[in-house]
Amino acid sequence: MKTKPRLSTAQILNMNFGFLGIQFGFALQNANASRILQTFGADIQSLSWFWVVAPLTGMIIQPLIGHYSDRTWCKLGRRKPYFLTGAILAAIALLFMPNSAALSSLMPPLIIGAGMLTIMNASFNVAMEPFRALVADLLPEEQRTTGFSVQTFLIGIGAVIGSWLPYAMMKWFDIGKGTPDSEVPVNVIIAFYIGAAVMLGTIVWTIVRTKEYPPEEYRQFHSDESEADGEPKSGIMQIFRDIVRMPATMKQLGVVQFFSWFALFAMWVFTTPAVASHVYGVQFENGELLKNPANKAAYDAAGDWVGILFGVYNLVAMFFALALPWIAAKTNRKMTHVISLICGGIGLISIYFITNQYWLIASMIGVGIAWASILAMPYAILAGSIPPAKMGVYMGIFNFFITIPQIISSLVNGPIVKHLFNSDAVYAILMAGICLLIAAGSVVFVKDKT
Repeated sequence: MKTKPRLSTAQILNMNFGFLGIQFGFALQNANASRILQTFGADIQSLSWFWVVAPLTGMIIQPLIGHYSDRTWCKLGRRKPYFLTGAILAAIALLFMPNSAALSSLMPPLIIGAGMLTIMNASFNVAMEPFRALVADLLPEEQRTTGFSVQTFLIGIGAVIGSWLPYAMMKWFDIGKGTPDSEVPVNVIIAFYIGAAVMLGTIVWTIVRTKEYPPEEYRQFHSDESEADGEPKSGIMQIFRDIVRMPATMKQLGVVQFFSWFALFAMWVFTTPAVASHVYGVQFENGELLKNPANKAAYDAAGDWVGILFGVYNLVAMFFALALPWIAAKTNRKMTHVISLICGGIGLISIYFITNQYWLIASMIGVGIAWASILAMPYAILAGSIPPAKMGVYMGIFNFFITIPQIISSLVNGPIVKHLFNSDAVYAILMAGICLLIAAGSVVFVKDKT
């Protein structure tokens, strides 16, 4: 069996460059989706429900994408057709979501916005999974931690720019100031347009600059792998068989992923209303934003600042990702992930005790450390336990441990915030921090095949 050649830094950057664009759009969604939906009339407790269809769709799509990408080969490649399709669909949703009010003659803007959020999030999932499988396909074992760390670094660049762009346009160019109560600020709309263009441009870059191994060459690197052990080579039943036979390491990581992504989802959904009420004094009545010019201006200011905060944690993640291989070499991958998750948990918990907007930057430093590790270390640990011939399908199945906690979070957090915390969203952030600490404790039980 041949050994995969080591790839240069430029080659690793090129294969991951499309992830920069995907995360650019993903950051715009995370920082602004709740804000857009609340502008259209959503209340705090129902926010997470509008997000639920997206991870549910991703849970169904991801294994199918992984399964069939394992068996695809065309002129475009093996993984490339899938992340190109996902990027195109996500770009369309980015264009339409902030303009949902323009389609109000067809149905209420809130429904259109929620539908675009669903398409957007599902499309991001379609695009992300083949990228992670691509790294595992092309890199030898000793470069995989580096590959996923570079991916996280580029994710950080895209996320920082995407998160900060609306604030920068408003602060430096006065774009979006004085927006009426019922309208999405112009700076947010333009940022979504730019996000769609960046996503498609970076995806095309990766497609043009990266060469996938054709089937005959790929088999030379994995000649000792039996693809299906006499089972059907494709079909839904094969996916179910793969789920039943998932490696033990994947199951162990599943617990860690559950608490990690439960926390992340709560953070993305509730940070804007939490910061708005807890720091900016924005008023809500029965969970709904009170519509008056001063309150709307404060809410928009809070929304712009949350974009800055999300950019901060992604900026921290971008640089911390470069340190992950070194830290893992000095300790191990498990300890690296434990320390990172603890930092994130402390960061989220600290938000409960902070009433000054600038001190929230310190909270986001801890979140950024955790985010860098969440995006890299579980995949670096997992890749060594997966049969190479099933890399795509198992990366897709592993997405269950990302989407299921998001679905549960979306279903339970709304009622919890409404009935237990009297619609005070900051308590959802506090719970998220505790979940990251539980995730850190769960890493101890993971077996890493190094």
